[in-house]
Amino acid sequence: MARFPEAEARLFNKKICMRCNARNAIAAIRCRKCNSGDLRTKARESRGK
Repeated sequence: MARFPEAEARLFNKKICMRCNARNAIAAIRCRKCNSGDLRTKARESRGK
């Protein structure tokens, strides 16, 4: 399913907290909900089969 670049940026330019799964800004260093420093970038490809 091809999306246009603006939509891709809105969907995937986020960081996900590994502790509480909150969505954070891409520039975040700590989680906005639980203050954890364990953040990952949101996956751009599905992890299924």
